[in-house]
Amino acid sequence: MGGGGQQTEPGSSGGRNGVLYTWEEVQKHCHKMDKWLVINRKVYNITEWAKRHPGGMRVISHYAGEDATDAFHAFHPEPEFVRKFLKPLLIGELAPSEPNLDRQKNAIIVQDFRALREQVEKADLFRSDPLFFCLYLGHILLLEALSLFLLWNWGTGWTQTLLCAVILTTAQSQAGWLQHDFGHLSVFKKSRWNHLVHKFVIGHLKGASANWWNHRHFQHHAKPNIFSKDPDVNMLHALVLGKTQPVEVFPFMVIQIMHTMFSRRDWVDLAWALSYYLRYFYCYVPYYGFLGSIALVTFVRFMESHWFVWVTQMNHIPMDIDHEKHQDWLTMQLVATCNIEQSFFNDWFSGHLNFQIEHHLFPTMPRHNYWRAAPMVRAVCEKHGIPYQVKSLWRGFADIVSSLKESGDLWLDAYLHK
Repeated sequence: MGGGGQQTEPGSSGGRNGVLYTWEEVQKHCHKMDKWLVINRKVYNITEWAKRHPGGMRVISHYAGEDATDAFHAFHPEPEFVRKFLKPLLIGELAPSEPNLDRQKNAIIVQDFRALREQVEKADLFRSDPLFFCLYLGHILLLEALSLFLLWNWGTGWTQTLLCAVILTTAQSQAGWLQHDFGHLSVFKKSRWNHLVHKFVIGHLKGASANWWNHRHFQHHAKPNIFSKDPDVNMLHALVLGKTQPVEVFPFMVIQIMHTMFSRRDWVDLAWALSYYLRYFYCYVPYYGFLGSIALVTFVRFMESHWFVWVTQMNHIPMDIDHEKHQDWLTMQLVATCNIEQSFFNDWFSGHLNFQIEHHLFPTMPRHNYWRAAPMVRAVCEKHGIPYQVKSLWRGFADIVSSLKESGDLWLDAYLHK
């Protein structure tokens, strides 16, 4: 269990709350109605709190029975503010004879990663540049205005309509990367402002739900490419991804967004999403009519979904997809992610998700600082022999196809050729 150490009797006296626990005792509490976790050697009972967790019940539940120290610091840019919610949940701490880490996590790797985090904090890499994000929002709004100007000035012929669809697709894709920034709390110092602007960008500019995105996407970051924990490799049994896992089909997301908003009575997100469609139809019905406007937005969503899937999956599908292995934060993220070479186009095209490794290690870091953190991350990986993969954009696309072919061959062997 993370380097050995003698165990004391579970629940023995001592500690801040008068109770000391062993890892063996903590690991027993990893069930739906019984959840404990450890942060900085403190033991917390999150069974009831998980239902009210702002990031969603599932993401915090994925760490039940485990050490969640690195995940806690990765997701919370204001840890002191969050600790006031943790205080009532504290039930004790690990016994002095217990190691800092659970299971067989490598203590040296964990120590070096935490030193790396201190290093990037001292380098001020968690400070955002307001001008960068203002210009980014500006270019999205400019694209939206350009599509309308095109129709107003040159009409709705096939060529103009196709060009309009391309412009709208670009605006939607870039808005997707921008909402990703606010969703990860990486723009403003205060989480509250990030949440507010996130609702505007994902709701009014894209017609989706901020809460749906948060509850889904944070799980992906907490346990990337881990079956039953990462919703991006979830189990519909429709497709087979990797060597063992099925993958969730992208078109079902629209249904999930609406189901999330209605089932949780999330009227604020619903209002923001409806404002997008009201604005869209107000602008485009005069040119295409109601049915024509539906056809246009459907075509735009079709093209945008391809942009989104190719960019996000070139970093993940070719990587390891498997069941929970309880690895340390650095190792878990590196085996599930890879980078794409840096260039001005690659940065813009992918919303800086070509630096997927740095993004997964430090989710709240502003994206314009990934390139500065990359050499530090690579150095730690080289020290411990952890592969740090960097590919060209075209190699990343090709690896998606080859990975899917491998998955298809495995499916044929398992179900058709047996």
